[in-house]
Amino acid sequence: MYNLHAHSLLSDGCLLPSELAMRYLAAGYKAVAITDHVDHSNIKQVIAAITAFTRHWPKRSAIRVLPGIELTHLPPEQFKPLVAYARKKGIKVIVGHGESPVEPVAKGTNRAALESGIDILAHPGYLSDSDARLASRKKVFLEITSRSGHNRTNAFVAKKALKFGCRLILNHDSHDPEDILSPAAFKKVGLKAGLSAGQVDRIFKDIESFVKSK
Repeated sequence: MYNLHAHSLLSDGCLLPSELAMRYLAAGYKAVAITDHVDHSNIKQVIAAITAFTRHWPKRSAIRVLPGIELTHLPPEQFKPLVAYARKKGIKVIVGHGESPVEPVAKGTNRAALESGIDILAHPGYLSDSDARLASRKKVFLEITSRSGHNRTNAFVAKKALKFGCRLILNHDSHDPEDILSPAAFKKVGLKAGLSAGQVDRIFKDIESFVKSK
């Protein structure tokens, strides 16, 4: 089991990266990406902190911890340069904060994020057909989330992804210990979005392959 969207106290989560990793390990996860919110104000500090942490995480640990970021509420034109900067500094998982219907995200964010080289478009809301095609072509994961509010469009995103052959990912978008679901409960998030058990299993196999490539 894998979760590639989690927040620590480096942004708006409440746990140290070490406790976050240990809680995911205790819940039965094989890998977690710590993807704290960043923009121009804090990207240097957060990347320095999370890459230092992951460098010192025990190599023989039963859980792998990937250094990540979530580019959040950016003006669309800022995605490309910040993605390039993050890659150069060793970030393995880049999440783009998509156009969730429950937050005031700038119009055009989904498109700019998809064009910038991110790995995951988080809670993309009412994704357009053209953006779904772009996600498919770029092989960017579209997120199905357990996060309250953002999850309102899970079924829409799942249906759109299946129509256009996009890769899907299930994520927690965790901020608190209570957000960390058991593997069984996590799978139900996909089922509630209208996916079959087989499709959910395939999603986790795709995520496993992605993690192994990092």
